Amino acid sequence: MNPETAAALGELWRDDYPWEFITRLTEIGDRMGGSPGERRAADLVAEGFERAGAREVEVESFEMTRWSRGDAELAVTDPVERSFETIALPYSPAGEVSGELVDAGHGTPDELDAVDVAGNIVVASTTTPEGSRFVHRMEKFGHAAAAGAEAFVFRNHKAGQLPPTGSLRFDREAAIPGVGVSLETGDWLTDYADRGGRAHLRVDAETTPGTSHNTHGQLGPDTDDEILVVGHHDAHDIAEGALDNGCGITVVVAAAHLLSKLDLDTRVRVAGVGCEETGLLGADALAERLDLDSVRAVVNVDGAGRFRDLRALTHGSETMAEIANAVEDEANQPISITEQVHPFSDHWPLLKRGVPALQLHSESGERGRGWGHTHADTRDKVDDRNLREHAMLVALLVREIAARDGIPRPSAESVAGNLRSGDYEEGMKAAGIWPESWD
Repeated sequence: MNPETAAALGELWRDDYPWEFITRLTEIGDRMGGSPGERRAADLVAEGFERAGAREVEVESFEMTRWSRGDAELAVTDPVERSFETIALPYSPAGEVSGELVDAGHGTPDELDAVDVAGNIVVASTTTPEGSRFVHRMEKFGHAAAAGAEAFVFRNHKAGQLPPTGSLRFDREAAIPGVGVSLETGDWLTDYADRGGRAHLRVDAETTPGTSHNTHGQLGPDTDDEILVVGHHDAHDIAEGALDNGCGITVVVAAAHLLSKLDLDTRVRVAGVGCEETGLLGADALAERLDLDSVRAVVNVDGAGRFRDLRALTHGSETMAEIANAVEDEANQPISITEQVHPFSDHWPLLKRGVPALQLHSESGERGRGWGHTHADTRDKVDDRNLREHAMLVALLVREIAARDGIPRPSAESVAGNLRSGDYEEGMKAAGIWPESWD
């Protein structure tokens, strides 16, 4: 490592700005896509990019479908009458339903197929069994809705009276109501399901046209090609969104400050995008705006900075794995590698269009989201050492990518094949996100 790079890394290690940034971000409160708070977050990201010395920093708007949370009520009506705390999930329609409670375990396709969900209210966990692939919430919900369920209740797998949230669809209203309940409530509901219990669910919510915002700027030389570094600045409205994705966008802003001090071979576009939580809408709007033939690669920072060790999702790219290994050796810091394509984050709108992708997450040692998507996703869970260290690693990874002349572009066939090998196709079709052209 040359002295200039070492000095820049040392400066970031002593920098208080990452903690200042995440503090100001989490003080905003509601950053749900399309809300005034989400616009304030976009402006804060622009300020961070300008501090880093980025040029042509701008905040752009895009049209989207905004979901507004109302009240939700869940009551068991048989064999006893009692009410439980619950929250609606984004894009749940408003309405009232009654039905028999059905316990679908983890909500995997096989478990849903094994029970009679038609006309009933399905209860399933937010996690999946150890040793199996992670089944996304949208897949569980889509499978149940297609089988005729009246409503879906997600029970948290993490204790603490924490109802979870998370979108049911991408950018449009779902077919049936969906809500979240705590682990403790879920335990009662599965007990009542075993006893043939029934429940009544009411959801008040609204889906309307809205406007969200992306922020982006440029660093490095003004080359024809560029590397896109992106993180989402929106969050679910029930908490501060410190871990998801306050940490990630803080890492992007801090990495931008470091990248401005490094010698780069290719232009780097840094971006904060809105509406990841409601359907990757900001990333999709940015992908539509950019000339993707000139985007050499996308680095998606979603999950980095939360926990101690960095994890690189390479999406089947051998070159990205080589780059991660090279930076791991240079920095003497662990970077674990996952090769499976993951379609539920902001790299996806570019990856499915043929742009090589690297997603940067971090290792919690737990299965599932942990505190994310609950009231407990607050700043006290953040360790600012992780923010600074992961910003350093992100900057080094981006510099290494920028120095590579040829990163093979994935074909639709290779991406689809990777997803099929991981048993994702059926679930993505249930969630409505499998590209029709791939069939």
